[in-house]
Amino acid sequence: MLKTTFFVLSISLLFVSAVSAQSSATPTASTALASTPAKRPPVFRPTKDQIMQVQTLLKETKLYDGEADGKYNDPTRTGIKNFQKNNGLKETGTLNRATLEKFGVELTDNQKKIPVSPSSFAAPAASSGAASTENKPKKAAPFRASKDQIKAAQKMLKEKTLYGGEETGNLDYPTREGLKKFQEANGVKVTGTLNAVTLEAMGIPLTDKQKAVSDAATPKN
Repeated sequence: MLKTTFFVLSISLLFVSAVSAQSSATPTASTALASTPAKRPPVFRPTKDQIMQVQTLLKETKLYDGEADGKYNDPTRTGIKNFQKNNGLKETGTLNRATLEKFGVELTDNQKKIPVSPSSFAAPAASSGAASTENKPKKAAPFRASKDQIKAAQKMLKEKTLYGGEETGNLDYPTREGLKKFQEANGVKVTGTLNAVTLEAMGIPLTDKQKAVSDAATPKN
């Protein structure tokens, strides 16, 4: 009788040990899900040709004095930081999508699939408080050139060899640099923008809405 009882206990212990080992070796569904790594977003990387284009543009604006060799070196990063600082971008020294577009450098098809990161832009200036904003005068409507006007300006700049790009209607970095040269040569305040004074100096007619905005912005005696 004692032998039988001992035998039954031994069998029971073996069964319990086997079940415990199996349960500890089998991962639960939650554990399997937790161990699955989250999919990372694609990384935006500039090509060597794009870096060379940027280095050439930086040299033209005296922000870089090295060679346009396509190498992502420290002087290039410093020049990019200075450019970003002057164009409302976060000073990262990297060629992200927002920076390349501001330079007017063409993106590859794969780069176009990666959206612009909101963190690419500089933080807006801190507000002085709700009370002060309530007393601020209403801002005048901004003057904006139309796409056709930008194309006409690009065409004129090309004729004067101040711009070597296409007539895209985009007010990109090369176009702004051409406008600065035109403005300097024609006694217009150098802003790199296609404002009313610059359009008139180029002989490009203003729309009625633009005339109203320009008149509103002109100080009254």
